Amino acid sequence: METFVLATVGLIIAVSLFINKRRDPLHLSFTALCLAIFFYKGGAFSYRVFSGDFWKILEYLGFIVIPPIVTQFTRILLNQQVLVSKRDVASTSLFSFLIAVALFSPLYEWPYLNAFLYLYNGIVLAVCYMSLIIFIRQKNAGVERKRMVYLAVACGVTAILSSLDILSHYGYPFPPFSNLFIAVLLYFILILITHLQLPELHELMARALVVSIATLFAAVTIILVTGLFGKGPILPFTQILLASFIIVIAIEPLHLALKKIFGYIYPDSQEIFSSLYTLDEKLEKEKAMLLEEMAPVLAHEIRNPLGSIKGAAQYLRSEADTHENQRLLDVIIEEVDRLNGVVSQFLNYAKPYMLNVKIQDVNQVIEKAISIIRASYLSDHIAIEKELRPDLPPVPVDAEQLVQVILNISFNAIEAMPSGGSLIFRTSKIEGDTGGAVGISIRDTGSGIRKEDMKNIFKPFFTTKERGVGLGLAICQRIVKNHGGHLRVKSIPGQGSIFYIRLGIAH
Repeated sequence: METFVLATVGLIIAVSLFINKRRDPLHLSFTALCLAIFFYKGGAFSYRVFSGDFWKILEYLGFIVIPPIVTQFTRILLNQQVLVSKRDVASTSLFSFLIAVALFSPLYEWPYLNAFLYLYNGIVLAVCYMSLIIFIRQKNAGVERKRMVYLAVACGVTAILSSLDILSHYGYPFPPFSNLFIAVLLYFILILITHLQLPELHELMARALVVSIATLFAAVTIILVTGLFGKGPILPFTQILLASFIIVIAIEPLHLALKKIFGYIYPDSQEIFSSLYTLDEKLEKEKAMLLEEMAPVLAHEIRNPLGSIKGAAQYLRSEADTHENQRLLDVIIEEVDRLNGVVSQFLNYAKPYMLNVKIQDVNQVIEKAISIIRASYLSDHIAIEKELRPDLPPVPVDAEQLVQVILNISFNAIEAMPSGGSLIFRTSKIEGDTGGAVGISIRDTGSGIRKEDMKNIFKPFFTTKERGVGLGLAICQRIVKNHGGHLRVKSIPGQGSIFYIRLGIAH
């Protein structure tokens, strides 16, 4: 059963990567590795069930092609920086080809063939793992190094747990679960290479926990249904659990495959794949489109009377004969300007904006924003600090929009430091499988954000200010998302906040 599970997981992962049409070398090599494992374990399972030399040869062929594929995958994963080279890929490919040809000779009957293949695979895997360790030791601290540490730990744990299979052959009470551990490792690697936005271990563990809970729920449901309505004997819990795990991880690839098939047959039938629970999301999108259409009309109808009120107030002020009347008219003019500013923010949030994207040096954009801050809004008690990395790659952005994001966040930070403090700008290079990204952090030493407010700060019209509108951060998030980036925040009440902006680099 465990062999069948690993073969199925390998096939599901390969199909899911193929359906997503990501044709970058890393995904292609991992797809090939999962297919090789599928043929290896699928052949082994079929040989036990049906016998026949065909299945045994299929098992051997799948096992033989794993070394060159693992070598190529390791080389791409580690950005071609350590130990493994093109020559190693070519060497293992040639050696595997010679072994495959020899399978159709008397070597097929060699009693030590299995031991030889295990030794061959073991040596190649050990070299690849050593390459991973060397890469981690040479890498500077950062997201990419952290991801590789997670992978190294996962591979090491899998190797240790899989080695317990040897003890089971000698009568020790350890079930042969190595195939299950490898299946989990494959799924873990899939998460690492497809979700570059998950750098934190707790987020990866949370994703694994979701899969585990769903698997357990499916297994318990099957047991309850078969126990209440079934007449035959109930399968062992481990087999039901394994079947449930296969179903859980196969749902998404199956959904995508059916969607693509129905897309060709019935191009207008895509709505049938919308979940009942996504109706609210669809409704929110429709509301956003309606808001985009209404905003210009609403802004025009509000601004016209505001302009008339301001003009009339300015005229009356020039004719006012007492200081008290002038003061009251100044209040009217000031409030009209404030309302006009509110309308402008609302319009900026609601209306679609066409980005004027150009290749930019992020450091220069930040320098421009800092010069504006110093000229217009900086207290004498606030110090600006810069740690701008000089070797940043260029980024495709709308410079004016990015300046607006930096200004909005910075002005909020300054307001959070009424007694003074530090405003710190940092830039960093984030390396990743898709070419990397540039990180911008804006840190203040102010009052911070309350824990109960953290989940709402990017929501439109949420504000903790007495005269605030609550659209500044919502606009920032929309601009960053329109650039294909990410905006997040960490804050400690009483110590300050850090806003992180991640933008993809130019290719």
